[in-house]
Amino acid sequence: MIKSKLLNLLSINTLKNGHYQILAGPMLILLILSMMVLPLPAFILDLFFTFNIALSIIILIVALFTKRVLDFAAFPTVLLFATLLRLSLNVASTRVVLLKGHTGSAAAGRVIEAFGHFLVGGNFAIGIVVFIILVIINFMVITKGAGRIAEVGARFALDGMPGKQMAIDADLNAGLIGEDEAKARRTEVTQEADFYGSMDGASKFVRGDAIAGLLIMAITIIGGLLVGVMQHDMALSDASKTYVLLTIGDGLVAQIPSLIISTAAGVIVTRVTSQDNVSEQMLKQLFNNPQVLILTAVVIGLLGLIPGMPNLVFLLFTAFLSIIAWWLTKQKKTEQTATPKQANVQATTPTNIEATWSDVNIEDTLAMEVGYGLIPMVDQTQNGELLGRIRSLRKKFAQTLGFLPPQVHIRDNLSLAPYQYKIFIKGGEIGNGEIVNNKWLAINPGNVTETIEGIATTEPAFGLPAIWIDENDKENAQILGYTVVDTSTMIATHFNHLLQQFAGDLLGRLETQELLDRIKQDIPKLVEDFIPGVVTLTTFHKILQNLIAEKVSIRDMRTIIETICEHAPTQNDAYQLLSIVRIALGRVITQQWFPGYAPINVIGLNINLERLLLQALQNTSNFEPGLAEHIIEQIRQAINQQDAIGAPPVLLVNHALRPMLSQFLRPSFPQLVVLSNLEITDNREIKVSTQIGAQ
Repeated sequence: MIKSKLLNLLSINTLKNGHYQILAGPMLILLILSMMVLPLPAFILDLFFTFNIALSIIILIVALFTKRVLDFAAFPTVLLFATLLRLSLNVASTRVVLLKGHTGSAAAGRVIEAFGHFLVGGNFAIGIVVFIILVIINFMVITKGAGRIAEVGARFALDGMPGKQMAIDADLNAGLIGEDEAKARRTEVTQEADFYGSMDGASKFVRGDAIAGLLIMAITIIGGLLVGVMQHDMALSDASKTYVLLTIGDGLVAQIPSLIISTAAGVIVTRVTSQDNVSEQMLKQLFNNPQVLILTAVVIGLLGLIPGMPNLVFLLFTAFLSIIAWWLTKQKKTEQTATPKQANVQATTPTNIEATWSDVNIEDTLAMEVGYGLIPMVDQTQNGELLGRIRSLRKKFAQTLGFLPPQVHIRDNLSLAPYQYKIFIKGGEIGNGEIVNNKWLAINPGNVTETIEGIATTEPAFGLPAIWIDENDKENAQILGYTVVDTSTMIATHFNHLLQQFAGDLLGRLETQELLDRIKQDIPKLVEDFIPGVVTLTTFHKILQNLIAEKVSIRDMRTIIETICEHAPTQNDAYQLLSIVRIALGRVITQQWFPGYAPINVIGLNINLERLLLQALQNTSNFEPGLAEHIIEQIRQAINQQDAIGAPPVLLVNHALRPMLSQFLRPSFPQLVVLSNLEITDNREIKVSTQIGAQ
């Protein structure tokens, strides 16, 4: 009792809320099952057969008016239910034919009787031939073709998904679309692939339905003859005429809707997405050119003049096509006369279009181009890891250096080798590399003596010798001392190395302003009237950019801004302010390169060389060529010695010499760090491992 009340209440609330559509599917399933199990009167069969024909026509018309395949995304499911409905009607009508066929041609309803007598003239031989022809057309031509197109469409849709997803990500990163539109586009791409995959499977239902129609017809004819002759004592000729005609009528009334729905399936999978429906596309593209119609009329007219041909029919079609061609020509002349200036502009479009600001493409600050073989590595739908690694690197970069680098715009480039990649900053290439597909990279850190079988190469980030090996050799390579990484790790490491190396180029005025806005959220009083009251944005940007270029973190923005505020009134030169800020950040700089409290090992300058350089600095003169080469050679040896003892490549110099030496040595030794003696905290013991200029 309680259960029935709850069900009634649920049904009432569902109908009141307007969600009665959810009952359509279950009711249709119950209807199909009931037709297979329960005997139906002839009148009810007429209703269901008429409904089946009407449903097939509705499906075909909807398919014709569909502009995009996803506008009729429910078609595969509709196709399944329509097939089940026809099969259940076949079962129900076969039961009635075998039970009451001996009573006359109207035993299974007026619809079957009409199809058995009117359409085939009451001749069961003609009916069998027509039925078989319809089945062959449906099975061999329409369904097979539609199934093949759906199969190819599904394959191309799946193959094109990575490129479409990358295009969406590129538009999103470029700011051309919002997050909501990007999600909608990704959903549409996925639904399109699912649709063609479903259509590939749904076409098998129609083919199976055609085969089932043939088998049901044969079984019904044999069963009807047995029932008529053996149970109702009918003559074989009478039984043949009655049961065969009923069976043919039953088969035709089911196969014609099946043929219509198969045609709808073909229309759906063969159409090309445009703003027009199928009818508009066909009319516009078939009957748009009057010259085509005139040539066709001439050919048909010549055939109509041949003796023995149906001259009247051919000449009528010639006249009809000529009238259409004349009407189209007149319409085009009218349009040209009405808009002569517009037509003239269209005719000269290639040379008369003015350039606009929309033709200017702003270069991406940070970009990566990949060959088509690397697309799966940057496609999230294919579980590509590289895109996630790059995002993690940006986050780690922001946490380490103190500002967020620009988004990385990843795009495919068909001109690259399939497994090649290139990295760009502001349109200029800063690095590239190429992987070997399905291989692992075994890197020799310098202490490996035994080689392993594979393809010799060079690790792109640090230039170390490496070998491309199979996954099966991974464990053996690790035992021998190699550092083994996968391809995505190799590319991410290379990208991170370049990101650190060119970090100064990534901090622009826009990033500087966004950094100030971020500080204003936490410490609004600190940046109040800082720009432009204390310094200009250009000066502040130049200070931060030089700190980043020399591998100094700018996370301690409180110290940086307070130091600038203190000294800017008396010193407005950006490079002088930079030196003062570096001294204020001395504790951070020392801990960055020499963590802990142990003695620090650095490269130093000989006192004589230091005096010589100070003198050159005061006279604003350049180095002598021989002296510059001598310093560079000794710096190279000193860096190798620092690596040997496990110390960082740090050159400690007089405070006045630091800017000059840093600028001079950075192009040759990007890994070298030049520190001032004022930047080292007083509580650290300094050991000079190598002296430059001692010889």
